[in-house]
Amino acid sequence: MPRLRDAARPLVVDLGYGSSAVTTLELADRLGPEVHGLEVVGLEIDPDRVAAVAADRDPPRVDFRVGGFELAGLRPVLVRAFNVLRQYDEESAARAWETMCAGLGPGGLLVEGTCDEWGRRSAWVALDADGPLTLTLAARVSDLDRPSDLAERLPKALIHRNVPGQPVHEFLRALDVAWATAAGLSTFGPRQRWAAAVESLAEQGWPFVGSSRRWRHGEVTVRWPAVAPA
Repeated sequence: MPRLRDAARPLVVDLGYGSSAVTTLELADRLGPEVHGLEVVGLEIDPDRVAAVAADRDPPRVDFRVGGFELAGLRPVLVRAFNVLRQYDEESAARAWETMCAGLGPGGLLVEGTCDEWGRRSAWVALDADGPLTLTLAARVSDLDRPSDLAERLPKALIHRNVPGQPVHEFLRALDVAWATAAGLSTFGPRQRWAAAVESLAEQGWPFVGSSRRWRHGEVTVRWPAVAPA
């Protein structure tokens, strides 16, 4: 949020918003009250999808354009790209990262990841112009049997690396072990159990980022070098 508040032009791009304007409008509604002068632009490569949401345009607050990984020549402070790279191979996804990061404005951030259709299981990588910074896992933890259920939502850069010997596999395995160890806290609810599991990993030295308050919401963010492909 500080990146947007401090920006001369707080521009957000919602890349690949899909068949409706829901995610783009949600970004505007959630960020608008916190960021003066916020602009949100939804981008789609299909002109028909852009035309279909014309009634939702409210420039400069919300707009829609044709565009892809080049970000339509905009220089956004924040790019959200969810469920966009799932169909790409790793090499193509890596090139897409490079293209999007090259199009960021000063101090800009790319958030690229995947989620299920209900938004209850999600994983994303945050990147700046220099590359990946963090991996975040987020879930409605009451729907999980174990944390590694989120492996199916890993971004393209990691989803095929969830095998023994790879750091992301070790991270998920450690989280599963901590989750099992915290089973006694289930009587207090799954969020309490999740928070205890994450706290256990923090005590083991896993480099987590952000406030521990997010743990109770079913989130955990770890620095990229701890999970990057070996």
